[in-house]
Amino acid sequence: MYKKIISKNRNLSSYTTIKVGGVAEYFAEPRCIDEFYYLIEWCNLNNQRFQIIGAGSNLLINNIFIKGLVICTKKMKSLIIDSNSGVVEAEAGVMLPTLSNSLSKNGLQGGEWAVGIPGTLGGAIYMNAGTGNLSLAKNLISVKVINNKTHEKLEIEKKDINFEYRFSSFQNNDLAIISAKLHFEPNGKIKKLIQTTKNNLKSKTEKQPYHLPSFGSVFKNPKNGYAAKLIDDMDLKGYKIGDAEISKMHSNFIINNSSASAKDIYELITVIQQKVLQNKGIYLQPEVRMIGFDYPN
Repeated sequence: MYKKIISKNRNLSSYTTIKVGGVAEYFAEPRCIDEFYYLIEWCNLNNQRFQIIGAGSNLLINNIFIKGLVICTKKMKSLIIDSNSGVVEAEAGVMLPTLSNSLSKNGLQGGEWAVGIPGTLGGAIYMNAGTGNLSLAKNLISVKVINNKTHEKLEIEKKDINFEYRFSSFQNNDLAIISAKLHFEPNGKIKKLIQTTKNNLKSKTEKQPYHLPSFGSVFKNPKNGYAAKLIDDMDLKGYKIGDAEISKMHSNFIINNSSASAKDIYELITVIQQKVLQNKGIYLQPEVRMIGFDYPN
């Protein structure tokens, strides 16, 4: 019944925020949990591997043929907000800016910071995305998942998930995130929350090159430091390989000026790592997930 949602040989460059990507052998955008479930079953029946992407931010896909199925969750965007209790139920594909704006319009506080993060809820939980020391883990009640091996649908309580800086246990297990239940503080002043949310977005767009294709932050901040500061110290702002450039606006951003290849971007990431390691003795770990590279994810 759902077979028609799977297409072949899909170019993935328009599914990543940096506008780079290879060709997926099979590709699907499920619109609901049942379709998502069908895709996992289809992969197991047909002995196909699959990879899940959300908004494609923080994602570098090599310019090669990607075998198996790529599932993009962006159309799974059901969002139910109870403004009295502050409980929110959202599917994996809900965009963080959409969530943030919806929370403020419903008088729920605690999600204003998320407006500037161009990712999905599922991706944000998987990566434990955040800004400063704020992340969605704080507001999480539970996550609904599908076990990729047994096809069981499970609900996992927050206490059973390990969250660390830009890490969750979903990066090491066989569970696919389909939705989450969260709690935000109800009865906030709506006008004030909407204004704070707008200000947060303005402040992000003034300091970061949101008008150009990029990942968002490329590297995790090392202990007691900032990746951007280390890259600044190496005088690498504006450094280019091909059409990939270290942003002059914020050095922890790599931008695609128009036709950067995955190889250009990968080499630029490596140059930054080598320079910082040689001069500062610090190995910068990428926040960016890589598909189609011989690189540990």
